[in-house]
Amino acid sequence: MRFLLTNDDGIYSEGLKVLHDALLPMGEVWVFAPDRERSAVSHALTLDRPLRAEELRPRWCAVSGTPTDCVNLGAMHFMKGFPPDLVVSGINIGLNLGDDVTYSGTVSAAFEASILGLPGFAFSQEMGRGVDLAASAAACVRIVAFFAQRGLLRPGAIYNVNIPAGPFGRPLFARLGKRHYQESIVEKLDPRGRKYYWIGGEPIPGRPDKGTDFEALHRQRISITPLHLDLTEYPVLQDLRSLQGELEALFDARE
Repeated sequence: MRFLLTNDDGIYSEGLKVLHDALLPMGEVWVFAPDRERSAVSHALTLDRPLRAEELRPRWCAVSGTPTDCVNLGAMHFMKGFPPDLVVSGINIGLNLGDDVTYSGTVSAAFEASILGLPGFAFSQEMGRGVDLAASAAACVRIVAFFAQRGLLRPGAIYNVNIPAGPFGRPLFARLGKRHYQESIVEKLDPRGRKYYWIGGEPIPGRPDKGTDFEALHRQRISITPLHLDLTEYPVLQDLRSLQGELEALFDARE
């Protein structure tokens, strides 16, 4: 297989290195990763300045942009003519569960793969006592091999994988859960008496909903969640279509 590997923690992240080394026995690995940490940049694409790609060693490039930029630059330029079979993002230092996928640069790299017609995996690691990134990387490779052998790496497929800290059990297929935070804006004063703010708060403790990625992690199991880009709310759309005639009549009356 031919892999395009990226992340949002930056080119020097240990999670990137261990996943690269674990994937090598499976095929050819090209690395295009941000030249610095780009956590929580979501699906940002750089359009207001040129991008630079510095080749640190063969098939290993530091890009002056976001994870989305990295996937574009790698797949559409450097690997043009021999595109990757799979885009892999991670291993991210920190989980990407539930609502976090909308903020995550790690997951957005897999979203960008989908837009380009490629399958994508996003791997994230819970940090804490007992973390073994090498063991996590080995689990990632087993998961990739499982999906590849069963023909599940179809064009545009997206899979979000989260790995618990410490010894973990067998993977579970799970849906996205809902993260609940306490006060999410922290206001403080700098030494000159001016206000400044931190965005972020501690999660509200509670038992996670059954069948979610949160529950899987609560049970020390790896969670695997299929994602897709279609954000249409179909039940609401169906209800709105029943009002189509009334909406058109309203506009006809004004004419």
